[in-house]
Amino acid sequence: MTSADTVVQAKQSLAARIAARAGGGVMRVVLILIGLFWLMPTVGLLLSSLRDPSEVALSGWWKVFTDPGQLTFGAYDDLLSNQQITDSLWTTLAITIPATVLVVVLGALAGYAFAWMDFPGRDWWFLVVVGLLVVPVQVALIPVAKLFGEIGIFQTTTGVVLFHTAFGLPFAIFLLRNFFAEIPRELLEAARLDGAGELRLFVRVVMPLGGPAIASLGIFQFLWVWNDMLIALIFADSGNPPITVALQQQVRQFGNNIDILGPGAFISMVIPLAVFFAFQRQFVAGVMAGAVK
Repeated sequence: MTSADTVVQAKQSLAARIAARAGGGVMRVVLILIGLFWLMPTVGLLLSSLRDPSEVALSGWWKVFTDPGQLTFGAYDDLLSNQQITDSLWTTLAITIPATVLVVVLGALAGYAFAWMDFPGRDWWFLVVVGLLVVPVQVALIPVAKLFGEIGIFQTTTGVVLFHTAFGLPFAIFLLRNFFAEIPRELLEAARLDGAGELRLFVRVVMPLGGPAIASLGIFQFLWVWNDMLIALIFADSGNPPITVALQQQVRQFGNNIDILGPGAFISMVIPLAVFFAFQRQFVAGVMAGAVK
């Protein structure tokens, strides 16, 4: 060992030396154990949803490992026969999909305009968009409720979609504008020399290059809208609410109907997880691109 190596090791902190020696197989085992511990509530919810309600009241979900005969799909049959829950799932999809698509499309168009188009007051308007990022949702609840009541869309699916779209656009524009601004100018100029207009340039060049950022935005927006409860409680139709409100109503009305709450909560959680894993490659690429740039 050279003197330079000795000096480097001397400058390393105790934590750095421990981390260096604990690398490799030991660190992988620790990370796997942390991951399993993190997934434990999800596994417990799944196993509880597959047990009979009477068994759930008597013992914990881990008893299925000693008595696998407790597992049954009866609770899911009850869920599918509960029209309020099934209708709430369709309502949630009817809100989440349009709110996600509108935010992605409008945010991409506005982000491209702020990044590559010259118009009066562009930088000032972008500062306004950045300022809107810090406006809390709670501030707009009463004014927007009054506005929606006057135009007749209060407690409708349309109103919920518009609210989520309005509050999702500032972040979308900010994210996509910064990503689009990193596209090489030479590439865009070459496309313009080939006769491409702004719309064709946006569709054929900018959108494919911005795929990772757009996928990341879509995942964030989908998760936010799907898991939302505050906006749904105020602006959604109380007779046909989204799944978050429907499950809350089940707790208030019955309190112990685990045969509905268990599978309903698990399905409500699994759908956004499926969306995330379906686009995880684009999501990771978008995060890494943002970190490098």
